[in-house]
Amino acid sequence: MTTPIIVFDLDGTLVDTAPDLMASLNHTIAAASLAPVGYDDMTHLVGQGARVMIERAFRLRGKSLNDEELTSLLERFISHYKADMPGESKPFPGLTDTLTRLTQAGYGLAVCTNKIEELAIPLVQKLGLDHHFAAITGGDTFAVRKPDARHLIGTVEKAGGDPRRAIMVGDSINDILAARNAEIPSIVVPFGYSDQPVEELGADRVIRHFDELTPALIEEMLSGR
Repeated sequence: MTTPIIVFDLDGTLVDTAPDLMASLNHTIAAASLAPVGYDDMTHLVGQGARVMIERAFRLRGKSLNDEELTSLLERFISHYKADMPGESKPFPGLTDTLTRLTQAGYGLAVCTNKIEELAIPLVQKLGLDHHFAAITGGDTFAVRKPDARHLIGTVEKAGGDPRRAIMVGDSINDILAARNAEIPSIVVPFGYSDQPVEELGADRVIRHFDELTPALIEEMLSGR
């Protein structure tokens, strides 16, 4: 039987990256003399990668920018973000023990994030988490990204799995919609960056700590398909 694959979002699910995302975003938009954003803004800005985050920050400040400006600002963001990686970013409580427990139980693990590979893969590596994952896909790995089902399905297949034997774990509507579009069961965590209560996102389960992500829960969800 094909090894079940548990797919995780990155920002706000595996790792609390808000401090570093905000620092790099504020460094970036300062070049255009925009007022800095705060933590209360982050849930409205993250989720679709750095390019979209910059665009949303400009809209938040009532400013527009053209493609050439956006490309330049994206390069500024990437340079700043990479320079101090992993910075203050930390795995959420209980994560590392849970990844070990799931691997030992025979599950394959993967990461599916809208963060570009150039930022996602080094971050996972520098946090010492990369050995847990059979695949790490970013927002530029495929021609599509979450909530498109093909991003999630492609991640499962890249990890050597079958979408019919997979589960998605995330913190935002993009994660849950990607799972729904791929017909894959989903679990949502409340400690990430959703701009609405996670109970309203339509996930199959809500867990409030990684200690709750047990083999028993995984098997229960897979058997219910």
